[in-house]
Amino acid sequence: MTRYRLHYFPESGNSYKLALMLTLCGQSFEPVWTDFGGGVTRTEAWRRTVNPMGEIPVLEEDGEKLTQTAPILLRLAGRYGRFGAETEAERFEILRWLFWDNQKLTGFMATYRFRRAFLPPGDPAVMEFLKSRLEDFLGILERQVADRPFVLGERATILDISMCAYLSFPREEAGFDFAASHPAIQAWLGRIAALPGWKSPYELLPGQRMRRYV
Repeated sequence: MTRYRLHYFPESGNSYKLALMLTLCGQSFEPVWTDFGGGVTRTEAWRRTVNPMGEIPVLEEDGEKLTQTAPILLRLAGRYGRFGAETEAERFEILRWLFWDNQKLTGFMATYRFRRAFLPPGDPAVMEFLKSRLEDFLGILERQVADRPFVLGERATILDISMCAYLSFPREEAGFDFAASHPAIQAWLGRIAALPGWKSPYELLPGQRMRRYV
């Protein structure tokens, strides 16, 4: 049996993606809390010994350190035969949407939420720009899940696990009330939460939390 250790911090949606994927696949992992707020991932020692990219999360598989959530999700889906592609067409769609999510939805939600909730108030123009881009991407997702249970269709895939992560934290952190603004997303999040074994971010990611400004 593979032994997993997950280097994370509780507020990290990318960490939640891997924690949720492992949990839904029936796998346990050793949580390794990381002082991201204290700047440890920016130190030369941490980058030399944990991740030269200076990013969280890091998943250890029997001591081998893996980074970047999208390829790790693909690896786990193949290993456990769950949440992956069943056809060549699905494989293309999964890659296409994963790239979109990482650059657009996750990228902007992570930045907007972090600046809004975990840093002192900043430049309103910057926040307005980030929010306007994010609302565009949320609109794309809203349309995608309006007429199907999950992003690709009838069954959940790693796309749902990836895209739901930053949208699953408490509403006050990013400031979006999806039930009011994006009802299809809210319903889709409910279907993901109904998957056997699902747990919320702060249930799966324990440990000291960062100061919150909202």
